[in-house]
Amino acid sequence: MAEDIPLFPLPEEELGPAKKIGRVLVIACGALAREILAIKEINRLNHIDLTCLPAQLHNTPDKIPGEVHRAILANRAVYDDILIGYGDCGTGGLLDKVLEETGARRIEGAHCYAFFSGLEAFDQLEDDQLGTFYLTDFLARHFQTMVVDPLGLDWKPELKDLYFAHYTRILYLAQTNDPKLENAARAAAERLELPFQMHVTGYGMLGDFLRETDPRHGEELP
Repeated sequence: MAEDIPLFPLPEEELGPAKKIGRVLVIACGALAREILAIKEINRLNHIDLTCLPAQLHNTPDKIPGEVHRAILANRAVYDDILIGYGDCGTGGLLDKVLEETGARRIEGAHCYAFFSGLEAFDQLEDDQLGTFYLTDFLARHFQTMVVDPLGLDWKPELKDLYFAHYTRILYLAQTNDPKLENAARAAAERLELPFQMHVTGYGMLGDFLRETDPRHGEELP
């Protein structure tokens, strides 16, 4: 008769992270953090957890797939469902290859401009006028750190004409009706000496993308 093998509980740190049953993780660009948190609050999507990667990755889009991949691997033992808050974002399809490998899924669209405005509406905006430089709430708020500083426009103002010679307008796709952000976007247009236009998009497809994870999806909410 085999000896009974005594069972000893593992120390808590060796048990691994607890499974978050019924919860959804969104791994998103830091440029979408405010919008995702707002959508979560408005729609009472309390089952969603959010983690963000630095918005500055957009300056080196070739690094986005690898960073997203690392974030997925670090969390997929805990979450059954992981959503990615990125468009293709200049990765040339490499981000989609990561998602095919890991089973995570992202919002449709090439970038946030497209999924905020809607894919068909964005295509129409592009057809209406070539040479558009787009701003969102995030970019209006952080124009200095996301555009001016990386391009060196303060220390070499002559670079403005080089970088923006073929742009014909600034189009601010606004997620909120915030006069301060509108003023910031107008100031950005003045800085680049480009005509200013504004379209209020709201949260666009991003709201639908997150609401689809709600068990109440399709029901009429109070």
